[in-house]
Amino acid sequence: MFEIIPGILEKDWAGIEKKIEMAKTFAKSIHLDILDGKFAPNTTFLDPFPFSKYSKDLLLEVHLMVSEPINYLKPFAKAGFRRFIGHIEKMSDQKKFVAEGQLLGEVGLAIDGPTSVDSIKVPLDDLDYILIMTIKAGFSGQAFMAETLEKIKAIREKSATIPIEVDGGINDQTIIQARDAGANRFSATSFIFKNQNPQSQFEILQDLVKE
Repeated sequence: MFEIIPGILEKDWAGIEKKIEMAKTFAKSIHLDILDGKFAPNTTFLDPFPFSKYSKDLLLEVHLMVSEPINYLKPFAKAGFRRFIGHIEKMSDQKKFVAEGQLLGEVGLAIDGPTSVDSIKVPLDDLDYILIMTIKAGFSGQAFMAETLEKIKAIREKSATIPIEVDGGINDQTIIQARDAGANRFSATSFIFKNQNPQSQFEILQDLVKE
């Protein structure tokens, strides 16, 4: 099963809410990117509380591009998030993050553009999914890094069933490459929202992965 997830990376709540209001008319889930300025040279809105108003209507997924993502699990869970993605690059204990995350919902480990798949120290069977950054984490609108497709293939060779999500540079061309490499969840930000009709962009991506 393929899933298209609108991604949001914003510095203020007004920008986030505007995109949620647009996306909730056609999407079932939202992917929120948060950055603390320590993981990458960018910061975003970090308060989970306002999202609670949308937690009944949407599956909320948080992508924790932060130092020690384990510290963000409970606050975001309290606001209604049910999927938690933590980057291993700023994580002191992968197993502990996964264990605590699975008490609250689905949990995945993420690796940034330069990071090797071998850096994941938790057995794939213990994870709900994996996220592969197909850009260098930090800013939306970057060009897709084709070399990251090899990581998707490497994960898929190890497990035929684990969901693999990709985030970064996803558009109507790169989504096909990522799908063919083995990905089945696709977070798209600029391609969806930097268009006058986000729903049509979303549907384009949906149709492409169904082919």
